[in-house]
Parts: sequence; C-alpha cells; structure tokens
Amino acid sequence: QVQLVESGGGLVQPGGSLRLSCAASGSIVSIHTMGWYRQPPGKQRDLVATIPTGGSANYADSVKGRFTISRDNAKNMVYLQMSSLEPEDTAVYYCNARVTTTSYYTMPFWGKGTLVTVSS
Repeated sequence: QVQLVESGGGLVQPGGSLRLSCAASGSIVSIHTMGWYRQPPGKQRDLVATIPTGGSANYADSVKGRFTISRDNAKNMVYLQMSSLEPEDTAVYYCNARVTTTSYYTMPFWGKGTLVTVSS
C-alpha cells in the first residue's frame, strides 16, 4: 500500500506564513502528479495546487501569488509554502498523489489531512 502523511499545519495569524509537507511511502514504483486540496469547515474539498513530475504547477485562483507548490522526487515529498494567509484559508489540507504501485496499478492516494487555522 501507499501512505501519504502531511505535516506542518497549525495556528497562524492573518498575514503569516506556513509550510506544509507531505511524505509518500510504501509500495511505490513511481509518483506522477502530486497536489494539495483543502476542505474548509462545512464546505467541499477543493483543489489548491498540483504539480506534475515535469512541467508547470497549477493553482486555484484564490491562492495564486500567495502559495507555492514544490516537490522533491528523490524523497517522494511535496510541499506547500503558504504566505499572506487569510482567515478564508482556514481548512483541513490534504495531500494527494497519483502513484503507480508495485502491483502496477496507477491510482490516486490521499493523506489524512492537516488542519490550518488562520486567526488572530
């Protein structure tokens, strides 16, 4: 199986910064697109940013210019650097990765999420 574990969430004041990390491990042959999604309280889960193995990252309009996604393929890690945080960014942030497993199935996997709270 494949596990994704997020870290780095917490409480931050408006205007502050936070960096999320996600580590993928397990029965991995290769990792394709990785990304971050978020689910605010009482709302649906939405895309924040994705990054392919090669090529340009994609961002939700609401985070463009404030968030930066990056990945370390050697470590099977994906990161989300968040700056100029707003109360509207408060959500559980989920890591997602499309993975080819050692069974040679390619499918998406999700982490359990990390809570980011932006409040004074």
